[in-house]
Amino acid sequence: MAKIKPFVAVRPDEKVASRVAALPYDVYNRQEAKEAVKDNPLSFLRIDRAETQFPDSVSTYAPEVYAKAKEIFEEMAANGTFITDNDRCYYIYQLIMEGRKQTGIVACASIDDYINNVIKKHENTREEKEQDRIRHIEALSAQTGPIFLAYRSQKCINNVVAKVMSEDKPVYNFTSEDGVGHIVWKIADRCDITTIENAFAAISDIYIADGHHRAASAVKAGLKKRMECPGYDGTEEFNYFLSVLFPDESLMIMDYNRSVKDLNGLTEDSFMEKVQENFNVTKLSARKHPSRKGGIAMCLNKNWYMLLAKEELFKGKDVVSSLDVSILQDYLLFPVLGIKDPRTDPRISFIGGIRGLDELEKRAGNDMAVSFAMYPVQVKELFAVADAGLLMPPKSTWFEPKLRSGLFIHRI
Repeated sequence: MAKIKPFVAVRPDEKVASRVAALPYDVYNRQEAKEAVKDNPLSFLRIDRAETQFPDSVSTYAPEVYAKAKEIFEEMAANGTFITDNDRCYYIYQLIMEGRKQTGIVACASIDDYINNVIKKHENTREEKEQDRIRHIEALSAQTGPIFLAYRSQKCINNVVAKVMSEDKPVYNFTSEDGVGHIVWKIADRCDITTIENAFAAISDIYIADGHHRAASAVKAGLKKRMECPGYDGTEEFNYFLSVLFPDESLMIMDYNRSVKDLNGLTEDSFMEKVQENFNVTKLSARKHPSRKGGIAMCLNKNWYMLLAKEELFKGKDVVSSLDVSILQDYLLFPVLGIKDPRTDPRISFIGGIRGLDELEKRAGNDMAVSFAMYPVQVKELFAVADAGLLMPPKSTWFEPKLRSGLFIHRI
């Protein structure tokens, strides 16, 4: 059963929260991060990506970069930019994008639940990416980027959330530069805290929606702390990692799309002939997203087509091989376009659904030959993959809006 506990938060003063809050560190490359912090010295990116404070000749992973992150963090804590709450609480974090509301509980999750697969994964992680965040956590003695977790909705948790939102004043309420609204309430009532903690304790399955590398890094940093403190009793803060937990009913997964550089030596006509072996193809009068599972919109030479995977392609498939991204890979990208390993092949690019069909059409007309718009993976499919102990293909899910870093910090 899940151990989801309240914590003592380090968080920005209300007056500066909108300037501190930043998109996750991994949505930027180095130059984009430098540009983002240039006119905002309070941006949490200065801590998350402290290489922005050095010339490009200094490695992103140099020891002085992590030391600088700690220096900036402690300086902002000392000058009042960050405050430390004096009690263990949960928080409600609501994000609003284009009128759609997504409301979750900010809390700390157990590293033992991660190890024992109460908290389930659906992606592999890469060691080099983990090491960066492990060093960041160790330098700051804190976790700064919350893990995006999901669970099957619970009425008693929903009731507490609704009560607090209706009765209490938010501690933060601002709109970020990208138009996303961010509202935070503090859950400080002891009865409400007990209700939430007990409700999560009755839940057997929690799912990582987004943030697999951050989760793995926090767990490994915690395990290292355990080795350094052989007398630990499990209550220490390093046994938990910062999370925001969302009920499944409030989640929306966006499409994660693909563009391929060339047609693998095929003419346009021969390519289309091969596509029709496994897909029913209809030329579209206007571009549109696929509206059902098995549908893939394709842009080729400024024309849009709807591909519908033939029914026999799904027969006898497990939950991973029946995903639309798997069908595209197994019956088109590999056999027709020669993309054997999408993780390493330089001919394929992945484009988050937030970029829209405009970006896919633009890429297909410039540096790429063909683009594919996917029907999004459904939340129930993500849960089914994780429940089966399987892994999704790379770049299967795109979550939007992104949780902001810097709004909640968990010292360990």
